[in-house]
Amino acid sequence: MSVQPAPARRVTKQRLALEAELARHDDFRTAQQIHACLSDHGDSVSLATVYRLLQQMADDSEIDAVRLDDGEGVFRRCAVEQHHHHLVCRSCGATEEVEAPEVEAWASRVAERFGFTQVGHTVELSGLCAACSAKQAGLGD
Repeated sequence: MSVQPAPARRVTKQRLALEAELARHDDFRTAQQIHACLSDHGDSVSLATVYRLLQQMADDSEIDAVRLDDGEGVFRRCAVEQHHHHLVCRSCGATEEVEAPEVEAWASRVAERFGFTQVGHTVELSGLCAACSAKQAGLGD
């Protein structure tokens, strides 16, 4: 599938601070959590700017953005550069990166059938990880 290249973005001190903060953590975090960490590190970035930059970075495929079952968005820098999907534990947030060539082929067929081009898609799977499932069943620590 063809996707438009990301537009050139201004590199501001706020963006650099956000990029550094995202690089410090591997887990998904909310905009509020990221904003609090930026403040703790002495970076003056408004919450509105954090939201705006996270949205830009997600739109440009620079970071992963996942919407949880409760509707809240969480974000992280991802080590996998090619297109992929996520399986996210809705209890603890543990995340597995999933390649799904069948989904890619299906999306291409659907787009072609309706004459669409430059189509993108997002697939987010959520459930309980093994540890949370065991804990819920009373088998965990």
